[in-house]
Amino acid sequence: MQILGIESSCDETGVGVYDTERGLLAHRVHSQIAMHAEYGGVVPELASRDHVRRIVPLVRETLAAAGCSAGALDGVGYTAGPGLAGALLVGAAFAEAFAFGLGIPALPIHHLEGHLLSPLLSSDPPTFPFVALLVSGGHTQLMKVTGVGAYELLGETVDDAAGEAFDKTAKLIGLDYPGGPALARLASEGVAGRFKLPRPMLHSGDLQFSFSGLKTAVLTATKAPSWSHDQRADLAAEFQEAVTEVLVAKALAALKETGLRTLVVAGGVGANRRLRERLDETAARRRLRVHYPELAFCSDNGAMIALAAGLRFAGGATGQTDGRFAVRPRWPLGELQPPR
Repeated sequence: MQILGIESSCDETGVGVYDTERGLLAHRVHSQIAMHAEYGGVVPELASRDHVRRIVPLVRETLAAAGCSAGALDGVGYTAGPGLAGALLVGAAFAEAFAFGLGIPALPIHHLEGHLLSPLLSSDPPTFPFVALLVSGGHTQLMKVTGVGAYELLGETVDDAAGEAFDKTAKLIGLDYPGGPALARLASEGVAGRFKLPRPMLHSGDLQFSFSGLKTAVLTATKAPSWSHDQRADLAAEFQEAVTEVLVAKALAALKETGLRTLVVAGGVGANRRLRERLDETAARRRLRVHYPELAFCSDNGAMIALAAGLRFAGGATGQTDGRFAVRPRWPLGELQPPR
C-alpha cells in the first residue's frame, strides 16, 4: 500500500509518501519559522493561511519525488489533532477532499502517535514492546508501547512540558524564537554548575514531571544587575542539565517499573544533543537499548503521519470515504486503540 501523509498541526507543513512494503519513498517539509520569528512565537491565523498556500505544491513535489502518481495511492492519512484548530482544519480538509476525489480512504491520525512511531523510520528501528519518552512541544509523557495503538500512560507533566520550559527559559534570557534550539546552542558554550537550579520531582517516587518551577528559578537568577554572555551561557547549560537529568532519571525508572530494556525517545526535544549523550552513556553502562528518530523526523513532518497511517491500514483500519471530517485540537493519546 502507498500512503500519503499530511501534517499541519502547527507551524510546519509536512507531506510524506510511505509504502508498507518498501518504506518511506519521499517527504517534504515547509517550516514557518522565518515568518513567525518577527512575532516571537507562532501566530495561529498566519500559520493556517500559510498551510493553505503551501499544501498543494508540497503534495505535488513529494509525489514527484516518490515517483508516485496520485492514482497509485491507496490511502491518505492526516493529522486530526492535537494542535491548532485552524491549522488542523487546513490539512484535514485537503486530505479528505483529495481522498474523496480519488475514491480512496482517508484516516485521521493522532499527531503524537506519529512522533511516537517515528523511530520506526530509522535504519535501526525498535521492536515492540518498549517504553517511549515523548517530548514534543507541549507534551512530556512516558508511555508503555506494546504495539500500534496499544499505549499505556505511565507518567506525564503536571504543568509545563520540557519543550515549553526550553522555549520560555530562552525568552527569559533574551534569545530569539525558536527558543529551544537557540538555548541548546548557547548551552554548548557554557558550563553547568555556576548556577544552582532545582531538579523538579527528581525524587518524587513516581513518573510525573514538572518544569514550571525550573522556569521560575531561571527568572530569579536573571535578576542580577549585570548580565554577561558567559553568564547567560552558563545558565543555559545548567538549565539544560537540570531538564535532561530529570528526563533521564524518569525514563530509567519507567524501564525498571515495566521490566523493559528498550527506550524510544521521540519529539522535538529528542533532538537535543545533551539529552542523547546522557541517555547513551547510561544505556551503555546498564546494557539498555535507546532508539531515536532521525533528526529530520524529530520536528513535525508528514513522513511520520504517512507511517502511522500505513501501519494502521496494514493492521486492518478501513478509514473513511465519505469526505466528512472533524479535528480534535485536544485529543488524549490514551484514547487510541489498536487498528483491529
